[in-house]
Amino acid sequence: MRENITIVTQFYPPDFAATGQFIQELAVALANEGHNVQVFTGKPSYAFNQADAPREEFAEGVHIVRTRAAKVTPTRIRGKVINSLFYFVRSIVKLRKQLWRSSHLIFTSAPPFLGLTGWFYNKMFNQSYSCIIYDVYPEVAVRLGVIDGKALIVRLWEAINRKIWKRAKTLIVMNEEMKQLILSKDPSNADKIHVVHSWADPKFIKPMAKSRNWFALRYQLDETFTVLYSGNLGRVHDSDTILECVRLLNHDQRVRFVFIGGGAGLEPIKAATRAKEISNCLILPYQDKETLPYSLTACDLALVSLKQQVDGVVAPSKLYSLLAAGKPIASICHPNSYLRNMLREGDCGECFDNGNAAGLAGFISSLMAKPETAEALGQNARRYFDAYFTLGKAIPLYLEALGIPSQARSSALITAEYK
Repeated sequence: MRENITIVTQFYPPDFAATGQFIQELAVALANEGHNVQVFTGKPSYAFNQADAPREEFAEGVHIVRTRAAKVTPTRIRGKVINSLFYFVRSIVKLRKQLWRSSHLIFTSAPPFLGLTGWFYNKMFNQSYSCIIYDVYPEVAVRLGVIDGKALIVRLWEAINRKIWKRAKTLIVMNEEMKQLILSKDPSNADKIHVVHSWADPKFIKPMAKSRNWFALRYQLDETFTVLYSGNLGRVHDSDTILECVRLLNHDQRVRFVFIGGGAGLEPIKAATRAKEISNCLILPYQDKETLPYSLTACDLALVSLKQQVDGVVAPSKLYSLLAAGKPIASICHPNSYLRNMLREGDCGECFDNGNAAGLAGFISSLMAKPETAEALGQNARRYFDAYFTLGKAIPLYLEALGIPSQARSSALITAEYK
């Protein structure tokens, strides 16, 4: 049976936000399953150095509707909040006109309070909805010390979350820690909450030697041991440990650190580079999606980083693309982080406590001394990815969690296409 599916998310390509990239791949895969899929999103607002996008288009089998965005720079928290509130209000007002009859309505947690639109539509029009939760707010803000955990706004926000979760048909989270956190706040959600990992496209991102990679050659990354951080280096990421590691290895001309993206955490690294305190960094802006298969494989080691206090309530989505790229991974994270279990299970890297810059620097030095170890870890990363983290593995889990039947083009075929 062909189902009508409407996905509501603030970010969607050409916006650079990782959430939008995942939703695009999910929407296209659901359309390939044979369902009618539309996405209600905002105009690009995550980064402003890309071309504007049409208000309405049909691409890769998906109907995309973009509502106006508040053009406030998102580099500061205030700008992000204003942009998100504007999109949230537009979603309440405009979504009704776009909603198909008998539609499966899916909300992402971008912005965090977007699920309130689902609660409103359920209350007013008896419309069922599901939520895909990438980050748990206000928990993230409280743990970062941005908001006092006893503040009125936190109590109100958590009360709203409980209402959203209670009326939702399905809740999808990224890891077991998120599931347990939500259940600790409302155990009645136990039967509706599902853990479904993120993914990457194995045909889009594939291992590639630096000697055959135009991106690596353009920036002379084939001449050094390259350590890559790709994507947003924001307030939830541990940039301090990374910067200290850069300082410790600044004297070693064999290694180069490459940062691709943006975020508040990148500013101290830029400042140290401008002040000539460090000379071993290459800092580049966000790259077009078409460049990702080359930028992600232009390194010898990739970094994943989370501040200790937010580990488990934020999921670093970049991990899956790095696994697909077949690169060893060094993760800076909490001692009990699920990331440690993943890298241990995949035998594809090492984890380091927050603040352990010396340990990270030592690991980099050891891989430079034994390139065959780095090669083996990278091969393990790709094997681990192929076994568990392709889009083809995730789609059947999404269909089951959302209660959407598979079409004649079965999930087995979809799985084969994305292997």
